[in-house]
Amino acid sequence: MKPILPAASALLLSLVPAIGQNEAKEFKVGDPLGTINEAGVATPISSNVKVYGSFRFAESVTYDPERNLLVVMNAGVPQALEENDGYVSLLHPDGSVHTTKWIGATRDGLTLNHPLGSAILGRTLYTADVDTVRAFDLDSGKPGEAWHVPGATFLNGIAVAKDGTVYVSNTREESRVFKITAAGEVSTFVDGEPLKAPNGVAIDPEGNIVVVNVGDNAVLTFSPDGKLLKTEHAAESGLDGIVILEDGTKYVSSVRYGSISRIRPGKEFEVIAVGIPNAASMGYDSKQKQLVIPMNNHNAVAFLKLED
Repeated sequence: MKPILPAASALLLSLVPAIGQNEAKEFKVGDPLGTINEAGVATPISSNVKVYGSFRFAESVTYDPERNLLVVMNAGVPQALEENDGYVSLLHPDGSVHTTKWIGATRDGLTLNHPLGSAILGRTLYTADVDTVRAFDLDSGKPGEAWHVPGATFLNGIAVAKDGTVYVSNTREESRVFKITAAGEVSTFVDGEPLKAPNGVAIDPEGNIVVVNVGDNAVLTFSPDGKLLKTEHAAESGLDGIVILEDGTKYVSSVRYGSISRIRPGKEFEVIAVGIPNAASMGYDSKQKQLVIPMNNHNAVAFLKLED
């Protein structure tokens, strides 16, 4: 073996992390779109410029009414390629980009592997991340509590009741919905039939838990003690997103077939949109009165204005 030359030795040493370099760094969130101009001044993007996109497998959307922004969960690249690649984008209500990578601008202090469903309660953002439910401060983006869910294999849809109880679906391989109390106690809420690959979860105005199945077109309403109260049906199976308005009207998306069903209280479903590829866990923008529908590996979101 030839001896390492001094120059090569110096190069190798430069590639070795310095002592303490891997220590925890301060958590930071990303900045809105902009540049540093030639004069070295931070310059926000001009208001007459609109940018759409920012996604890598957009799975769910929630609406932050205080900031009038849409919060989009991105699963990132598959876990087999790279772990801890999930991130969160912020959009204006017209679809233009506010912040490309808000949570996920750096990985310092952040674990977010494959976020799917999301929900907001107060100023806290919750997301289902493989086998863990994670919470983030909705103002700062800083990671908060995280609850591992024993027995979870693929956490997906999520909803949070007014008392802070989290309900999260496990879509595969076992069809279950888990419950996490505000104190962090994890239990099984519903297990097996009538769940068939449960996906979207929402809370209705009475505080009941509504679950939709990927495996069929059932829209299931459970009481807080886990009793099945009502079964409704959407137009197509392969269900994912569920939005419930204050008057009890439900909107349901089919991720497999692209339709959006509206179910008014006591009525059969109506189809209000079709042909939306991978229509996933949509959210409701209550100010602009629109559904915002993430489109998974199409790396886009669709906007659907609601009419009376």
